[in-house]
Amino acid sequence: MFAEKYFDELNRVLQKIQDTQMENIKAAAELIVEASLNGHNIYAFGCNHAGLLAQELFYRSGGLAIINPILAPGLALDAFPTTLTTVVERLEGYGDSIVTEFGLQKGDVLIIHSVSGRNSVTVDMALKARELGVKVIALTNIEYSSQVSSRHKSGKRLFEVADLVLDNCGNVGDAAVEIDGLQQKVAPTSTAAGAAILNAMVAEAAGMFVEKGHIPPVFVSSNVDHGHEHNQKVMEKYKKNIKYI
Repeated sequence: MFAEKYFDELNRVLQKIQDTQMENIKAAAELIVEASLNGHNIYAFGCNHAGLLAQELFYRSGGLAIINPILAPGLALDAFPTTLTTVVERLEGYGDSIVTEFGLQKGDVLIIHSVSGRNSVTVDMALKARELGVKVIALTNIEYSSQVSSRHKSGKRLFEVADLVLDNCGNVGDAAVEIDGLQQKVAPTSTAAGAAILNAMVAEAAGMFVEKGHIPPVFVSSNVDHGHEHNQKVMEKYKKNIKYI
């Protein structure tokens, strides 16, 4: 069954992540905890489908309340026509404007997700953020990105301009399943694998908060008893670092 092939491939990717990425996941969690305890802000960004993981990280049960999505005009899947996102993510200079207008500052942390890491907006954002003293965590596919040219004027790809890189360990081109008689592969792994990496990072960060004697700013489901009240208290306590309410 082709569905089984997909699960086999996804399990292979997840195992490779566990075998190779744990130290960097821990390091990413340390950057987040350090920034938060020093009063700085945490942001997450991606273009097109990569932006789904920025949305995965914020305002959800089991997640850290302090992670803020950057949902810039023209880059999310609610853009119409959706093909506009492909045009916009290649615009030189737009990434600079995004970092500036969202107010990122020295000491903040910016998580950027881009599977290929080749387009101008993500590279622009990483370079501008680091220029300001922001720590940049890249979630990308190093093998894939290494095989494509940069579309940025610097000639750099995201993994080459970040402070810390998390590799999603997927296939070149992202799709994972081969079907006899079909030239192209189907069924990507980057969303599932990327979500696993980032939620592992969240779990690690929450544990670090506890180890340092702090209650982590974690949301619980608003559909369990007293969940809404808990979340209201979290949002009130961290309102200076939550930009989406």
